[in-house]
Amino acid sequence: MLIERIYDEDLAQASYLIGCQAKGEAVVVDGRRDIAVYQELAEKNGMKIVAVTETHIHADYLSGTRELAAATGATIYVSGEGGPDWQYGFDGERLFDGDRITLGNITIQAVHTPGHTPEHLSFLVTDGAFSDQPGYLLSGDFVFSGDLGRPDLLDEAAGGIDTRFAGAKQLFASLRDKFLTLPDYVQVHPAHGAGSACGKALGAIPSSTVGYERLYAWWGPYLAGNDEQGFIDELLEGQPDAHAYFGRMKRENREGPAVLGGRAPLKELDNADVARELAEDKVTFIDTRSNSQVHQGTVTGSLNVPAGKSVASYGAWVVNPETENPLVLLAADQEQAQDMWDHLIRVGIDNVAGFVTNLDGLPLSTPKLIQPADLADFDAAMVLDVRNRTEHAAGHIPGSHQLSGGRVMWHLDELPTEGTIVTYCQSGVRNSVAASALRRAGYDVVELDGSYAGWSAWRQARQSVSSK
Repeated sequence: MLIERIYDEDLAQASYLIGCQAKGEAVVVDGRRDIAVYQELAEKNGMKIVAVTETHIHADYLSGTRELAAATGATIYVSGEGGPDWQYGFDGERLFDGDRITLGNITIQAVHTPGHTPEHLSFLVTDGAFSDQPGYLLSGDFVFSGDLGRPDLLDEAAGGIDTRFAGAKQLFASLRDKFLTLPDYVQVHPAHGAGSACGKALGAIPSSTVGYERLYAWWGPYLAGNDEQGFIDELLEGQPDAHAYFGRMKRENREGPAVLGGRAPLKELDNADVARELAEDKVTFIDTRSNSQVHQGTVTGSLNVPAGKSVASYGAWVVNPETENPLVLLAADQEQAQDMWDHLIRVGIDNVAGFVTNLDGLPLSTPKLIQPADLADFDAAMVLDVRNRTEHAAGHIPGSHQLSGGRVMWHLDELPTEGTIVTYCQSGVRNSVAASALRRAGYDVVELDGSYAGWSAWRQARQSVSSK
């Protein structure tokens, strides 16, 4: 048997390819939409992808299940659990608790583990060539290394009202009746790692075991003492902000993401053509440089989505693909542009017109900055903290209003309609992303130079001078 973990650092998301080496067949679990990685992995191991499945209707990325099935002819398997409100809207075999997918010597058994979502499945994997007992659990967003999938996302992202309490109860029951009935040696392979917003304290370790989690996870003592209310209270306390785009992901994943098929390579565009289309508001420019470079001058009306490991995350903060123009990316070359596009389609940002390699001939402007020493005397309509609420609670600029970067553009009703908004995050990266979107939306925005870290250093220096 082959188990390969494919990890996306951008979204802290893990998918898996499980293959029977004897029969040359494989299944992909929780795949993403840029599917070449799975096809290449299967080919490398002499396997054919014959099945694709997923643990639940995801909120943080757009599923590649339909994309892979269309490309390979594989059979789709999705959960049939969760009741009528949580049924998938596209064709595929429905899996219920106890149902099995068989690939040669390998058996993959669906286990209904609701709590994070009502329809959630985990998958018990048995290598029949080695044992008649399961040795592995793909736990999806149910059990992470050291944490659990949050039960409040339906409230935060899917329009639910107080569903978190029922979800927390379901998580407790799923742990008690399903997870903790497994042998301690069963390996646990979750769908997310550290940095994901699907939990509050995810570990960076890629896998665990039932026994280790039983003994050392924060929830272990609550289950050992059958303390359901204590478990619920701690589970719901301190969950991070859910990004606003999660709601779109939930809806599209339930209905069935669009199948892209073979994508032609992105083309390099002529700067003069781009300048003309910018003037006619037919395209949106994505400045992929660092915030320090953007602050030296950027394309007027552009969005700052810095290149690197967070293109999908930051892109989804500021681009609504249902209303936004086709995108033009700033890239070093075609290879980098293609890589950024791969990241963007993971969150449903498909419409990229092409790329340019420089800003020559494009309309430029310089974002406004304010120094920490000048903030107290500045007439700001609002000082906006775009960090997470947990960061804000740990320390913030007095009088600032917290609205995380992933929620700003979907909660403009919280912002003043007139006057200047001063924005900050921790170091300036997230601030630049959010501020660029607010400027594009017509707000008068001034970024705090150095953000909270810079302001804190200035305050400490001033206090040190005052104490002498």
